[in-house]
Amino acid sequence: MNTPLKQHLIDPEICIRCYTCENTCLIQAIEHDDNNVVVDADKCNFCMDCIPVCPTGSIDEWRVVQTPYKLEEQYEWEELPEQGEVSLDESADNTTEAEGAIDPIAALLAEAHKGAGGKAVAPASAAKPTVNLYNLGNPVEAVVQGNYRLTAESADSDVRHIVLDMQGKPFPVLEGQSLGVIAPGTDEQGNAHLPRLYSASSPRDGERPGYHNVSLTVKREEQGVCSRYLCDLKTGDRVQVTGPFGATFLLPGDPAARLLMICTGTGAAPMRAFTMARERTVGARKDGMVMFFGARTAESLPYFGPLKNLPDDLLQKHLVFSRAPGQSKEYVQDRMRKETDTVAAMLQDENTYIYICGLKAMEQGVEEALTDVAKTIGKSWQDLRASMRENGRYHVETY
Repeated sequence: MNTPLKQHLIDPEICIRCYTCENTCLIQAIEHDDNNVVVDADKCNFCMDCIPVCPTGSIDEWRVVQTPYKLEEQYEWEELPEQGEVSLDESADNTTEAEGAIDPIAALLAEAHKGAGGKAVAPASAAKPTVNLYNLGNPVEAVVQGNYRLTAESADSDVRHIVLDMQGKPFPVLEGQSLGVIAPGTDEQGNAHLPRLYSASSPRDGERPGYHNVSLTVKREEQGVCSRYLCDLKTGDRVQVTGPFGATFLLPGDPAARLLMICTGTGAAPMRAFTMARERTVGARKDGMVMFFGARTAESLPYFGPLKNLPDDLLQKHLVFSRAPGQSKEYVQDRMRKETDTVAAMLQDENTYIYICGLKAMEQGVEEALTDVAKTIGKSWQDLRASMRENGRYHVETY
């Protein structure tokens, strides 16, 4: 028999094919084909550099195996295999636990998950998502129906609302899922551009109900090949799209669910999809949805006008600005502390689901604010967060 070993794997159901892990791995242990992103067991040295850069946690997966899964096997997966039984090498120490020895299999399993942040879990009532229907080798062609600037001309950022029509092709994207856009041309090495991921900002039945078109929220980045391409699109232009991707950052189907949404910038995209979906299905429900949304100024906050017009009974809004003229800097975590009673009440409700989306730099401040709020109700945020994550009620996607 072979001695059991741990193997680093990627969950293909949760992975959103952003390829950040592959670009981060200095030893080229991570690679992809048209279908999946995989880890080469012969190269991986468990340096863990890829773990913190993954926005979904799909890279934080491990199995104790007798024989490593080959790349060919991993490329065919639609979901991860379960942890199977593992036998000890006949030459290994078979001392029993009763004699005071540590079970080597249990020890290896514990080591495999050392440092793991906790597996992301979809809400129990969420719809079953379709994943990777269109991939690199088989993208769907979408047609641009509209491209609208969301930020003021005077703002320091150009954020666009882009509506895509799939020309009758099925594209069953749920709120919280992402899609990939392939920019035309090649990179500096002459390779075709990899897809760039964007969260759908429209609900599952479309930007316009029943039309099944999909909208994106895109910020122009001067060094961003795909964002510049998207922001410059005109009505009627054609776009190559992959996806949908993502199986955990999903809207609960339970109408009694309460949503605490914390976002910055284009991280508002999935929150907009959640809000529109709930407006169409559940309707106004006091304290059913609470949003903390941060930007530099009102002029640079996407969807500022439409958000202001939404009734508070549908969405309680806290719009926070860090560079507003004549005002002191304020960030979402500062406003959360000011609204401690509101946040604390939601933390105590087992029907509350938390969604955090935006720049990675926001995470620490939000975590500290939630820690402080939890203390006011005699709770440990770390324990509460672990329980919420396990039950599909805590979700983070930052970049």
